[in-house]
Amino acid sequence: MTLKPLQNRVVIKFVEAEEKTKTGIILTASAQEKPQIAEVIAVGPGKIEDSTRIPMSVKVGDKVIASKYAGTSVKIDGVEYVVLSEDDIFAIVE
Repeated sequence: MTLKPLQNRVVIKFVEAEEKTKTGIILTASAQEKPQIAEVIAVGPGKIEDSTRIPMSVKVGDKVIASKYAGTSVKIDGVEYVVLSEDDIFAIVE
């Protein structure tokens, strides 16, 4: 099954949180911060304003910084994805 976002929606998959600190201390799951860096999995065609389609700023494969709690979580084939508006993406990581 695949996800095809509509309008200016983006499907992302958050990267795994660090399991240990830089000094080597292993963190429990409850002590780990929710990740903000995600990979773009799918991109919608863009929203339409005044009969003109506005192109998307991100593309599939981009690493982005997204809002921690935005969007809707969806689990497909055991993998958790988040569908959110392009407005909830703050930056592209280069």
